[in-house]
Amino acid sequence: MTDLENRAPLCEAEFIAGFHAIGAERYHHRHPFHLLMHEGHLTRGQLQAWALNRYAYQSYIPIKDAAILARSEDPEFRRAWRKRIIDHDGDAAHAGGIEKWLRLVEATGLSRELALRAEGILPATRYAVEAYVHLVSTRPFLEAVASSLTELFSGKLIALRMDRLRQHYPWLSGGLDYFQGRLTQAPADAEFALAWVVRNARTREEQERAWGALRAKCDILWAMLDALHFAYVAPAWPPPGAFRPAENPR
Repeated sequence: MTDLENRAPLCEAEFIAGFHAIGAERYHHRHPFHLLMHEGHLTRGQLQAWALNRYAYQSYIPIKDAAILARSEDPEFRRAWRKRIIDHDGDAAHAGGIEKWLRLVEATGLSRELALRAEGILPATRYAVEAYVHLVSTRPFLEAVASSLTELFSGKLIALRMDRLRQHYPWLSGGLDYFQGRLTQAPADAEFALAWVVRNARTREEQERAWGALRAKCDILWAMLDALHFAYVAPAWPPPGAFRPAENPR
């Protein structure tokens, strides 16, 4: 037996506290690229690069959620989880998160067609998106669900981002509908996923694996911002084929 197999499971409060500790340390609200954004120090071109690359990630969220959905044999779970796909894909009556992010791309001054063609996306963005889909498709199901728990921390970041984008980049204000919707969607999604993980992580080893999945998701988000910072802030070396901003001010 391993040491983890010999250890008793943590109580619910300790288990949940572990997720929040991971978020405080590793969530991408602490990344220098986001700090520059929230302080108003990014140029229009840098924000264009962020919006374009982040769209590549956003466009795969319903694909990621469909992969999780397809793995579940529980109708109750599937009914709850499929809401996420509708939230991002939209339906006949409402625009989804993907359409709203395209509007944000357009608000930066780029065309939606550029985003839809995924032209100029950083290689690291492509790898990160593929890594996330691979994680939820191949890791144990508990870990796939636990990886979504970055939503526990996104509410505060989204509220701060909306405030700072309006303050420092008023020309973006017409493209912020995505964030408004996520203010209510993300907490509801996180509440369901957390309750499910807490209920289904029955051993200490499973609890540790759930924490590990959240760390892995945080690493994916952090790696995407590392690539953006390297390509567009310092040393500002976009790789061959990557989007290159026009030389213009904020």
